[in-house]
Amino acid sequence: MPARILVVEDEPDVAELVAFHLRRRGHLVETADEAEVAWRRLLEGGVDLMVLDLMLPGEIDGVELCRRVRREPSVASLPIVMVTARDEEVDRVVGFEVGADDYVVKPFSPRELVLRIEAVLRRSGAAAPRDEAEGRLRFGLLSIDLPAHRVEVDGQPVQLTALEFRLLSWLARRPGRVHRREQLLEHVWGYAPGVGSRTVDTHVKRLRAKLGPAADWIETVRGVGYRLREPRD
Repeated sequence: MPARILVVEDEPDVAELVAFHLRRRGHLVETADEAEVAWRRLLEGGVDLMVLDLMLPGEIDGVELCRRVRREPSVASLPIVMVTARDEEVDRVVGFEVGADDYVVKPFSPRELVLRIEAVLRRSGAAAPRDEAEGRLRFGLLSIDLPAHRVEVDGQPVQLTALEFRLLSWLARRPGRVHRREQLLEHVWGYAPGVGSRTVDTHVKRLRAKLGPAADWIETVRGVGYRLREPRD
C-alpha cells in the first residue's frame, strides 16, 4: 500500500533524490527543509512516516523535532527514519533513545533507504490484522489492548511508538519465554541493516521508563535477552 511520507531535509538535492525513489515505489511524498515547517505539517495529520535529517537549520534540529513528536499524543506513534552524516555509535544511540525507528548514515544507497523505510512501515502496521482476535492482555497494573494498539498502566494510558508497542506485544504474547536479542531483532525489527543488539537494549530501557510502576514485568536475563514475566494466580 502506498504511504504518505514526509521527507525533512535541508539539502534540496538529497530531498529530491529521496522523494524521487519513494515516488517510484508509489508512495506520496512531501518535503520540508526546516523542523518548524515539518512540525506544522505533522500536526495537520495524514502522515504515515517521517524521514528526518538530524542537522537542520533554524532553532530546533532533528533530534529536538523527534523528541517533540514523541511527546505529542496525536503523532507520538509516527514511524521515524533518521538520515544523517553523523556515523559515530553515540549518535546512533542518541537517535534511537529519542525515538527513531531506524537510522541511516549518509552517503546512502537510495534503494537501501527505500527498502528500510518500507520495512519500518511494515513493522508499524503488520501486527494489526493478526492481533484483532487476540483481545486484551493483563499483567498486574499493565493492560495491553492488542486490537486497539493501546497500553495502560494502572488505568492510565501510556503513549508508545509503533515499534515500542510491537516490542511489548511480542513479549506479552509469549510470557515467560526468554527472547534472545537476535530473535527480537529478527521478529520486531525485521533485521534492519546496521541495527545491533545495543538497539534492543536502548528500546527496552525506553519502554521500561514509559511503563513506570509496571516496568519490572520486563525482565533481563543476563547474557541472553529479555522476557515478560508470566502472571501467577
